[in-house]
Amino acid sequence: MDEPDTVAILDHVPEIDEQETSEICADPEEEPARSSKPPFSCLKPVTVEPVIFLSTFSIALQGPLFTQYLWDRISEDVGYNNSKKSECNSSLLVDPLQKEVETLVAHWNLYINLGGFLLGLLVVPFLGSWSDKAGRRPLLIIPSLGLALETLVYLVVMYTRLHVGYFLLGRMISGISGDFNCILASSFAYIADISDKRTRTFRVAILEACLGLSGMLASIIGGQWMRAQGYIAPCWLVLAARLASAFYSYLFVCESVPVDLSVRLFSTSHHKALWKLYSTGGSQSTDCFHKYKLWLYTFCFFVVVGVHYGCRDLYVLFELSSPLCWGSELIGYGSAALHLAYLSSLLGLKIMMRFLEDSWVALVGLLSNISGLLVFSAANTTPLMFTGYGLLIFFMTTTPVIRSKLSKLVDPLEQGALFASIACVETMCSMVGSGVFNSLFPATLHFMKGFPFLFGAIILLIPFSIICTLKYLDQRRHEQPDT
Repeated sequence: MDEPDTVAILDHVPEIDEQETSEICADPEEEPARSSKPPFSCLKPVTVEPVIFLSTFSIALQGPLFTQYLWDRISEDVGYNNSKKSECNSSLLVDPLQKEVETLVAHWNLYINLGGFLLGLLVVPFLGSWSDKAGRRPLLIIPSLGLALETLVYLVVMYTRLHVGYFLLGRMISGISGDFNCILASSFAYIADISDKRTRTFRVAILEACLGLSGMLASIIGGQWMRAQGYIAPCWLVLAARLASAFYSYLFVCESVPVDLSVRLFSTSHHKALWKLYSTGGSQSTDCFHKYKLWLYTFCFFVVVGVHYGCRDLYVLFELSSPLCWGSELIGYGSAALHLAYLSSLLGLKIMMRFLEDSWVALVGLLSNISGLLVFSAANTTPLMFTGYGLLIFFMTTTPVIRSKLSKLVDPLEQGALFASIACVETMCSMVGSGVFNSLFPATLHFMKGFPFLFGAIILLIPFSIICTLKYLDQRRHEQPDT
């Protein structure tokens, strides 16, 4: 039976025992190449967990608020009175103005997200490789400040009632600073730097749990708070959380790697390493099958994460309009149920890996995702919508398995190039998924409102088939010498 995914991903990282870790945090003067000690001493039991918690909390709190603000603002501009709920219980045709609002909201979501994603696609590879020598702390601080500036722009637009197109400026500022993807990558890298094999799996599990807990908490608070006080007050909490993340990283987080002050940020060597990895299959490649596996698992990751991003943009929009017509409170509960799946998937992954090989765990996650999306595509009542959320209980078990399989295909010295490429792919997933699903939603309103979810379920059959095929081929290759 294969070892757990988190161990497989991180086993290639050189071990640092507790004594070495304490030296990094305790006396920077002994290592002139290291960055300076933070103003306050290191908190050994807690390192980057608060950074992940605060950053995820702010993302989960701002996302639904932003979509609902777009809905109300565009509804006001086109003269659609969405306070009338009679159409939710009516068999009459949907108001043409509602279709116009849905179309405009989906399109503006697309334009604003693309602005941040395109810049992130250029910036993330440089920052990810740069942090291996320049240190992890800058990659925790800079994106947090960029996200805080994004929220400031959003607040200015809301206070002064500027055109919604100005939201694009905020997303571009966040994208050019690395966005949330850089915080996530540097946090997991930091845990890998400071932990050993005995504690690493537990520390990574805590970090992953922070994603689900913070998202669930933000979803519940956001829905209730917006219902009571509107959009602006919760946005101030988003700003406070992002500033707190940056200040915590500066004040308390010690550096985990030696710092080379001469390292260049903008260098073609980063992209050359990625090209070499995928053109040859890496140093461990022995035949074409090895290279093809690297490409196919990367493609599976692209499809799965692309569907996640694309559907996530549409949940709130789908719930706001008829026939569901949810308010901010129910939207908050729905978002909380979605984030709860992070915790249930983590627990399910730990249990299933005791009895199943990792490929079967990935297939279970895909089946959970497909079944949930099929229910969403036909959901016309609140109980049915929450049934779909319930079926997503294990949908986040697929991506860690794919990451683990990719990490096993390359040499330990190529792990940096591999995870830099995964960061690029994840940014492309956000861009392509958001573009395809936000364009598909208004285009299919006239015949099936939930068609994008049905489309996502069908698309997920591709990685399901690929993983099954590779599993079968691996078994045949292992049996061949015996025969």
